[in-house]
Amino acid sequence: MRYLPLTDADRSLMLKRIGVDSVDDLFVDVPASARLPGPLPGLPNHLPEFEVERIIGGLAAKNLTAGSCPSFLGAGAYRHHVPASVDQLLLRGEFLTSYTPYQPEVSQGTLQSLFEFQTQVALLTGMEVANASMYDGATACVEAVMMANRITRREKALVSGGLHPHYREVVQTMAHCTGFTVEALSPDITRHEELAENIDGETSCVVVQNPDFFGRLRDFTKLADVCHSKGVLLVVVVTEIVSLGLVNPPGAMGADIVVAEGQGIGNGLGFGGPHVGLFACKEKHVRQMPGRLCGQTVDADGRRGYVLTLSTREQHIRREKATSNICTNSGLCALAFTMHLSLLGEQGLTRLAELNHALATKFADLIAQVPGCRVVNQSFFNEFTVELPIPAAELVEKMLAVPILSGVPVSRFYPDNPELKNLLLVAVTELNTIHEMEVFKNAIEKAR
Repeated sequence: MRYLPLTDADRSLMLKRIGVDSVDDLFVDVPASARLPGPLPGLPNHLPEFEVERIIGGLAAKNLTAGSCPSFLGAGAYRHHVPASVDQLLLRGEFLTSYTPYQPEVSQGTLQSLFEFQTQVALLTGMEVANASMYDGATACVEAVMMANRITRREKALVSGGLHPHYREVVQTMAHCTGFTVEALSPDITRHEELAENIDGETSCVVVQNPDFFGRLRDFTKLADVCHSKGVLLVVVVTEIVSLGLVNPPGAMGADIVVAEGQGIGNGLGFGGPHVGLFACKEKHVRQMPGRLCGQTVDADGRRGYVLTLSTREQHIRREKATSNICTNSGLCALAFTMHLSLLGEQGLTRLAELNHALATKFADLIAQVPGCRVVNQSFFNEFTVELPIPAAELVEKMLAVPILSGVPVSRFYPDNPELKNLLLVAVTELNTIHEMEVFKNAIEKAR
């Protein structure tokens, strides 16, 4: 049926039925000072649908999207190609409209896709077990810290200065609300931070990122050994999931918990979301893992089937003893991840990662030719930090006139640190062309 607004007679009948004289009577509990005396100023009255579409379209056109011009944006969200087949398969009603697989007998397709997702995440991260996804990388990170607190019975997280600032802030917010302690080191691009020296008897976990916020690659094997010798868990964060097609996985370095942002595979940027959090750990810690776990079993007739093996969320049987209060697993985004990775296959993911790194290396060589510009990184995957002769925020504004989305100023995250104001994060993916890189190089020479 088409939507038809209520008539005055309809409203009168409804008000009479609930026992009030006017619509205003419904708001008597709201103080008069908090109520507007009339419609919001500046907003037009109702308009025909086509006129609303025209207005909204005009507002949307003011955005400079990552797909409408050369984009070198990164800093935790990356523009990769998503095959058309992924978006088309997601439109299937049994996936698009389903909720959550509480009834396994009618949810076998959804459960199997989550089971496959878990297998993919475990293989990518080099870990023994993975859950059925979480909100996003940042909330998965804080869940890892709280999991480490439960396992070690300690309440202090040591956070690397190379962890993405948004992830750090989410951890600090949860710490403020729940009572654990966070020791966050300051970012330092001039030297290698000595995390091991800051571990003490109260530390439950050390949180690091690879590649880190500045794009640097690290081998955390020695740090893992130190952590384990002191009863501390090592949490490794990955914000660029495509890197695991080429970079040594955290599990091979001795990580106890791995969390990642899965947006880079199967999911577009979407102006910041929705994204999908990946979470994996050692099997011995599985009962402290947040979220839920899909398992494979057989029914009474010996046929293979899938079930929710562990569901330690507050809306299930554990209530206040739940390991997590996250109530969704971003299931559709997880499914997109699984579809895309299945289409790529192991060799396809490796080739994709190699292409990203090769293009980033080419771009770094070009940028290094610009007088006054210096690539800070000694190592990187597809994102690196450039030191400019002018404040990075100024350059970004100038490059918009080209137009080029030239990267992310580090000062956006650390506005009070003058040592970082000339640093620019630039990311290169398979979607960037050599021509775009040359245009960037020429534009930056003029802007400089």
